Amino acid sequence: MQFSGEKLTAKRIFNYIFGLFLITLGVAFSIKSDLGSAPVSSIPYAMNLIWAIEIGVATFVFHAFLVLIELLLLRRNFRPKHFLQVFVGVLFGAFTSFSVSLMYFVPSADNIVIALIFSILSILFIALGLFFYVPTNIVPLSVEGVTQAIAIVTNKPFSKTKVYFDVTTVASALILSYVFLGNFGSVGIGTILGALFIGITVKYIHKINHKITGNHVNLKKM
Repeated sequence: MQFSGEKLTAKRIFNYIFGLFLITLGVAFSIKSDLGSAPVSSIPYAMNLIWAIEIGVATFVFHAFLVLIELLLLRRNFRPKHFLQVFVGVLFGAFTSFSVSLMYFVPSADNIVIALIFSILSILFIALGLFFYVPTNIVPLSVEGVTQAIAIVTNKPFSKTKVYFDVTTVASALILSYVFLGNFGSVGIGTILGALFIGITVKYIHKINHKITGNHVNLKKM
């Protein structure tokens, strides 16, 4: 079976689902750290805090909105398969709810050292998740779909565009939190660290993989 011009193998499907799950684990660790959510979940988490929308539902709404932005950016180059990102948003939202529930079994971050460790784990899990699932070129999350679209339109590397997009997302979540809650809400030092270092971490994972395997992973393939 072909999908996006490539054979839809079991390995490709596994990398896709496994990568998505790793990202949601990263999101869960960021929330558990209590140092601010990961950039990818900063706006959904702000929606959760402001309007008490369940985190999985808020994640889906946010991703559906990003699909619309991607459509406006790519225009004629927006492919029918990209509409499937809306449905992937449902899966990602379910994974997010599940991963957050797993954190009940993880000790609380009752000191700054443990909190920072959780934030670092969040960055690593999200970066690894991106490295696994983006190159499968099945259906990207709308967050990565928009990042890919911006990278293509601006002719910039995916890793660098990822940093720019994450910073913009964090700034938007900060504004939302401050306007409606009067505080930083979903944004903290962990959110800022994620915005600055997730893209860079993906870049170095790519370099390490290339050095070990000799394979080049295309993170801008749509």
